[in-house]
Amino acid sequence: MRNTKIIRHDWTKKEIEEIYNQPLLELVYQAAALHREWHNAGEIQVCTLLSVKTGGCPEDCSYCGQAARYHTDIKVQSLLPTETVIAHAKKAKETGSSRFCMAAAWREVRNNRDFDRIIEMVKGVNDLGLEVCCTLGMLTEEQAVRLEEAGLHAYNHNLDTSEEYYDEIISTRKFDNRINTIQNVRKAGITVCSGGIIGLGETHKDRISMLLTLATMEKHPESVPVNALARVKGTPLENNPKVDIWDMVRMIATARIVMPSSVVRLSAGRIEMTEVEQAWCFMAGANSIFTGERETLLVTPNPGVTEDMQMFQNLGLVPMIKKEKVSSCTH
Repeated sequence: MRNTKIIRHDWTKKEIEEIYNQPLLELVYQAAALHREWHNAGEIQVCTLLSVKTGGCPEDCSYCGQAARYHTDIKVQSLLPTETVIAHAKKAKETGSSRFCMAAAWREVRNNRDFDRIIEMVKGVNDLGLEVCCTLGMLTEEQAVRLEEAGLHAYNHNLDTSEEYYDEIISTRKFDNRINTIQNVRKAGITVCSGGIIGLGETHKDRISMLLTLATMEKHPESVPVNALARVKGTPLENNPKVDIWDMVRMIATARIVMPSSVVRLSAGRIEMTEVEQAWCFMAGANSIFTGERETLLVTPNPGVTEDMQMFQNLGLVPMIKKEKVSSCTH
């Protein structure tokens, strides 16, 4: 019998194309079978994402309502007080989340008082027994070490799209900048959370290329968010078509097959999915979601925790308990 408990890092574009372009039901069947070999298919990692600093970002990511140059309805909010963040984290734990992610609309981390406050937030959330994640923009290896020492479990830094399509979406930083930040995170011993967005105007080849970049990393991301574009009024992509559910299912299933040990996170876009459509995503290998009592994902609508727990009950799913981090620290 073929050994499927192998993690490969030598995928070719042709191999991933062949997986991705299979008839959908065959693709889902393969992904579901592999998912059950590597994970408990009845468990979903429940994560809460909190915007600790909102809007005013100097970058020009075409999809993002927090970019200062776009005329959106997003209100700029300075860095939240540490005690406010800790209160949100306590609530998240009470409602079933095992991971708490803090997001700041920055281009990069600066060594200033705000970063000192982020360090205090990380320590405080870690003390609650939650997995702590941050997404703060680009950071140096030295900054990553500080975060690791404070108790950071994971750092999110998405590729967003393929290297080939990247410059069509963002001009204020390069694809290599993202790769460099991911490398700095790894060197510090923090697990990597990295995925992307579909619905940006990219082709299927771009989606395959992005998966190839992730699946050929020296170590696969610990978690891989798959986002459907959340169309924000006032951004260049506000009139892009809604992402087809079968495109999401195809992307999730392919990610599951080429990165079998990773957590695949069904992220932005759930608000436009029915419960049945989300069930298809779970069948295809998604085993994590963002939820919360605020019913927002950063600045866009998202299902609330009550709705999600009812869906879990309907589908026979339970929240995943906190996993222990296996450090790969090299500093």
